Amino acid sequence: MDLLLFRAALIAYLLATAGHLVYILTLRKDAARVANGVLVGGFLFHTASLAVRWSEAGYPPITNPHEAFSFFSWALVWAYGLLYLRFRLPVLGAFVIPIVTLFMILSSLAPAEILPLPPALKSLWLPVHAFISLLGHAFMALAFASAVMYLLQEREIKKKKLGAIFKRLPSLDTLDAINYWSLKIGFPFMTLGIITGSLWAEKAWGAYWSWDPKETWSLITWFLYAALLHERLAVGWRGRRAAILSVVGFMALIFTFLGVNFLLGGEHSYGRWPG
Repeated sequence: MDLLLFRAALIAYLLATAGHLVYILTLRKDAARVANGVLVGGFLFHTASLAVRWSEAGYPPITNPHEAFSFFSWALVWAYGLLYLRFRLPVLGAFVIPIVTLFMILSSLAPAEILPLPPALKSLWLPVHAFISLLGHAFMALAFASAVMYLLQEREIKKKKLGAIFKRLPSLDTLDAINYWSLKIGFPFMTLGIITGSLWAEKAWGAYWSWDPKETWSLITWFLYAALLHERLAVGWRGRRAAILSVVGFMALIFTFLGVNFLLGGEHSYGRWPG
């Protein structure tokens, strides 16, 4: 049942992606309304899928690539909903929802069978650490999307030939505000994710920090975002530099989320695909 609901959510997200792309190409408000309506339907299917899987497995559905990618997509839709309520800019969906759909596709490609939990995951810290961390990832994805939009809009303005992109994207000030808003919410989640991960590591392996590859890259990513926020608050960084560092930070975050588990192993290797 959970996979049936998951597929329904994936189809809805694909349709929502198409609808948002139609909106950014045509600027038809009805396309944005339909896309957001389909997105809400997909989110409800997705929520039901996660709830059913949790009930069937007996543990939170965030223990393997299929589940982690799926939950990240769910968290990103939730975060996008908050962003939309705050800024009311449907064009944001054309940059955010494709990321949701991409990770749902990755989730669909990963093995989805329900397996017994490894001993290290049998802990109450599992839902606390994983939920907090993936919510942080979702808000950093919003910061990334707004940064890409900022760089596209800035490039359009510098060309001094305002074309289709300029007409479709928000002002640079608005995009910078969205970036900062996303970072302000995402960074505390990232920080709490590292803290709860350390507490969990002490319970599971007897040490708060062991310089496991996942821990090391999580810290590197945290320092990148900490530097970005420090420069924003203390030095007044805005605009292009903040956007570029947001993109760099998200690339590091994606490597931590995907590459470390699959390429470097370590205590977190239970998250790797078999084979």
